[in-house]
Amino acid sequence: MRYMLLTFCVLIAGCDIVRSTTDRVQGADSVPAEAEEAVTEESVEPELVATAPAGWVGAKTTIAGLGDPTTPGRWLQTPLVDTEFTGRVVVPKTGSQAYITLVPAPGPESGGSRLSLDAMRALLLPFDELVELEVYSN
Repeated sequence: MRYMLLTFCVLIAGCDIVRSTTDRVQGADSVPAEAEEAVTEESVEPELVATAPAGWVGAKTTIAGLGDPTTPGRWLQTPLVDTEFTGRVVVPKTGSQAYITLVPAPGPESGGSRLSLDAMRALLLPFDELVELEVYSN
């Protein structure tokens, strides 16, 4: 019975390898020639090239409370950023961390921040308290 179970597991694991190999052989991962010709370096306009937002090195500290609970998503509204991008937030007290969207908020950089309900759940934070957070841009 043990050998049958072991053989069954090996066969199931091998099915995925065979499927991914046949996809490559049949050309499922290749880009069509028409799409290749459409996107060339000359056709990309310089003003349409997106640049990465300027971040900072190390952590910035902020105090955060619950934001608008009706707004979906995992976000942190903070005056620490000027543009919206994804960053890492760490709770120094517990060590829990999550990658969330950092959204600019008006006010001085020393002002408070607001966390979404999903972000508070991901960081295992109580909804009714203010919490100190370390915010990393990259």
